[in-house]
Amino acid sequence: MLVRFKKMVPEAVAPTRAHQSDAGLDLTAIGKDFDRLGNVVYHTGIAVEIPQGHVGLVFPRSSVCRKAQMLTNSVGVIDSGYRGEITMKFKPQTCYGRHHEEYVVGERIGQLIIMPYPEIEFEEVDELDFGERGENGYGSSGK
Repeated sequence: MLVRFKKMVPEAVAPTRAHQSDAGLDLTAIGKDFDRLGNVVYHTGIAVEIPQGHVGLVFPRSSVCRKAQMLTNSVGVIDSGYRGEITMKFKPQTCYGRHHEEYVVGERIGQLIIMPYPEIEFEEVDELDFGERGENGYGSSGK
């Protein structure tokens, strides 16, 4: 699949795979600032043209486990009509006994996964078909 991207600034790094078999394309921080709540906003300088019928999902890299940060929206969603810069906002976490570490400019901070999605229609009904789990919610499937 061909996905077009634009470097919004010359120092932007193209999304790349570390290994051919990787699903995620690494995103690199080229700058950072802070929002009014103290969250760290990393800039990639990259905009993408997600094909119609697909969605871009932005996840933190597994290396986030070594940082005292958490992606504020858990997973970023890039719709096919969005043409702005991909940014990632991380919330500082309290880690007792550990020095607060953040990603630094030049590090790979996230990964972009592009997936197709089905066209969905909803139908309102009076009753839903039987489901094995019923209305049992949190923790109902056991430990």
